[in-house]
Amino acid sequence: MTGSIWVPLAASLVACAVTAAGIVAVRSFRERAERHSGYFVCFAAGVLIAVSVLHIVPKAGEMTESAPYLILGGYLLMHALDRFLTAYVCDRTDHADATLGLVPLIGIGLHSLLDGVVYAVSFTVSAFTGVLVAIGMVLHEFPEGVVTYTLLRAGGIPSRRALLLALAAAAFTTPLGVLASYPFVSRIGAPLLGGLLALSAGMLIYVGATHLLPQALREQGRYSVTALLAGVAVAIGIAISGG
Repeated sequence: MTGSIWVPLAASLVACAVTAAGIVAVRSFRERAERHSGYFVCFAAGVLIAVSVLHIVPKAGEMTESAPYLILGGYLLMHALDRFLTAYVCDRTDHADATLGLVPLIGIGLHSLLDGVVYAVSFTVSAFTGVLVAIGMVLHEFPEGVVTYTLLRAGGIPSRRALLLALAAAAFTTPLGVLASYPFVSRIGAPLLGGLLALSAGMLIYVGATHLLPQALREQGRYSVTALLAGVAVAIGIAISGG
């Protein structure tokens, strides 16, 4: 093992800060954001589907031959969770649409936690590898924060609670991933990390394609298709950057 925990932890804290900036920015313009929340749902669908297909799935496939099965497993796991939340949580509360925010929150939270694991692993390979990985990964943190908070609000979660949940799931989980995985990083091989990424990809594909895309298709806003394509464009930028 090379280096120390402080370097990957510092990188993860930068990622955390960028995600938090996205959350705070969209909350600061809350009225405008809520007025155009449908566009953010379309944007989120584009980002999550394209990032998963173009970036996470290929990377997981390079690391483990079990990737296709784990992608399917992640997808089915999120489907089961969605049905559970709808049947036993949201139908018994005043917010029947809460799954619109809660399901993505879980998928994004797991993915952000795995981001922290990736930081820990990459910086133990070499400082240069870690820096390249960090630069690429930080690029997707700001839109991730925007998407997480907006979907929670669209699901009827109160503003303050949405802020805290978004920060906890999308921002703070990344340094937590570094802290939790660093003591074991020498034992995290490519197959295990690839398997976790594949599981994460399946969950995010479910969130984007099955959970958000139908909502996006119902949007009659003038620029809903543009918002969807903008999300895809952001994801393509992330994939090209190698993030």
